[in-house]
Amino acid sequence: MSTTQSDRLRELLEPLVAAKGLDLEDIEVSKAGRRRMLRIVVDSEEGVELDACAEVSRDISQKLDESDAMGDEEYVLEVSSPGADRPLTEHRHYVRATGRLAKLQLADGTELVARILDVDEKGLDLEVPGVKGRRPTARRVEFADIAKARVEVEFNRKNENKNDEKEEEA
Repeated sequence: MSTTQSDRLRELLEPLVAAKGLDLEDIEVSKAGRRRMLRIVVDSEEGVELDACAEVSRDISQKLDESDAMGDEEYVLEVSSPGADRPLTEHRHYVRATGRLAKLQLADGTELVARILDVDEKGLDLEVPGVKGRRPTARRVEFADIAKARVEVEFNRKNENKNDEKEEEA
């Protein structure tokens, strides 16, 4: 997709998405056979439910029908939220991922898997899991030192408040 088309679509759709209390994360236009695919990714502090995606999809569709932003060719519109293993590219992504495990590719070529404990304007405070029964360690990483970052999906996360659960059961 040309930058001009991307910018035009963002300019057209961002206010519409923001009015629904959502952030417009990504716009992608690609070919799918004879048609084009227009993928819109939206998110919010609380995440995005299916009903919200459907509602904003209807509004986007109507807005695109009223404009010539997609031209005359047919296209398929897909509105979704970022996946569970979303890339972290904006400051707000890191804030939303606080408490989650992330895989960081650092500028020096090393990789680090750690839990995001806190985020400020300059970087991240992390907890690096201990290896072979060792205690976790604290680590600070500046945003300037991060080449890529992605949330890691956890299937067996241990609940840190086991005592709270036992007290509630009693």
